[in-house]
Amino acid sequence: MINEMYRERLNNKSVIRDLAEYAARRGSEIGYENVFDYSLGNPSVPTNPDFTKAVIDMYENEPPMKIHSYSPTLGITAVRETIASSLKRRFGLDYEAKHIFPVSGAAGALAHALRAVTKPGDTVLTFAPYFPEYTPYVNDTGAVLKVVPARTEDFQINFSEFEKMLDSDVAAVLINSPNNPSGIVYSEDTLKQLSSMLGDAEKKYGHDIFLISDEPYREIVFDGKKCPYPSRYYPNTLSCYSFSKGLSLPGERIGYIAVNPAASGADILVPIFGQISRGIGHNCPTSTMQLAVAKVIDETSDLSVYETNMNLLYDKLVELGFTVVRPGGTFYIFPKALEDDAYAFSKKAMKYDLILVPSDNFGCPGYFRMAYCIDTEKVERSLPVLEEFVRTEYGR
Repeated sequence: MINEMYRERLNNKSVIRDLAEYAARRGSEIGYENVFDYSLGNPSVPTNPDFTKAVIDMYENEPPMKIHSYSPTLGITAVRETIASSLKRRFGLDYEAKHIFPVSGAAGALAHALRAVTKPGDTVLTFAPYFPEYTPYVNDTGAVLKVVPARTEDFQINFSEFEKMLDSDVAAVLINSPNNPSGIVYSEDTLKQLSSMLGDAEKKYGHDIFLISDEPYREIVFDGKKCPYPSRYYPNTLSCYSFSKGLSLPGERIGYIAVNPAASGADILVPIFGQISRGIGHNCPTSTMQLAVAKVIDETSDLSVYETNMNLLYDKLVELGFTVVRPGGTFYIFPKALEDDAYAFSKKAMKYDLILVPSDNFGCPGYFRMAYCIDTEKVERSLPVLEEFVRTEYGR
């Protein structure tokens, strides 16, 4: 018998994917260059050439069995040592190889982290606006995702609502900074307050509460700033990282979990992740990708185009009268729609070949997301179209 839960999901597909598919179909009709597709967060800059050189060098010069053999269950030791050394150097925490678990991207990291520190029936809290796939990521473990309402004035954490929801059933809190969809970077003050509240709750309820930090956009931060590293503020943190955005490698599916060395069970969590892999069929990322990213561990692609695009869109949105919080990173911006129904707003935009994602699935109705990981030339051409849409449909 077919599993009815998954059959039902066929009727509840991702709005983002549906819009991206529509944009592709529309592009086949009028030319994709004429579709202003802000739907899908697919990195648009080339990967770092040093990464490409590293892969070519390995394939030309390394023994085939080194790059094509099965990886050890817990990942290649030398790669884990390289990642640990980089994190220790960058963030000042005493990571060792035993704290690092290579995975197939941030989604794979979350799949392991959630299963390691929750059991069926536990509550996992996250903060609106949030990435919609968190719902199946969490609920498919048997835990239950609950969403803390947004603080829309700045999209930092809504601590008054968080305090109400932080009860004895909470086993983990899931954060994403820099944030998809808002582009907001959690401030140091926000992370300190979050840490304090979690520490107090652990004492009050007599059990660990883990902070699972989803960090694929860590390197995409604007105005010359750096993203505060959550593990520095709270011991029971699992840092879930992907090279997809910083190195523009989304299709390679490579990342890691870094267990804070001060966390409860820090010496056994990585072996536990290995046991979880047996149950979910993870079985390690490719040896090639582990070895390749280790060779460029502190490098990124040229990510500057995202800040250029953000400034162009932010300035135009403000000029047109939108309420919008300026992003601190990522390649997303999250303005308030010009009517309460974000779906209706986005549907009207489609008449102008503007593909905008309504916000309801992000847990924050009345907004829309624009993924500006596209060529700057196309962003510039979209601005008068956006202005025409607003003027014609809303009289502005």
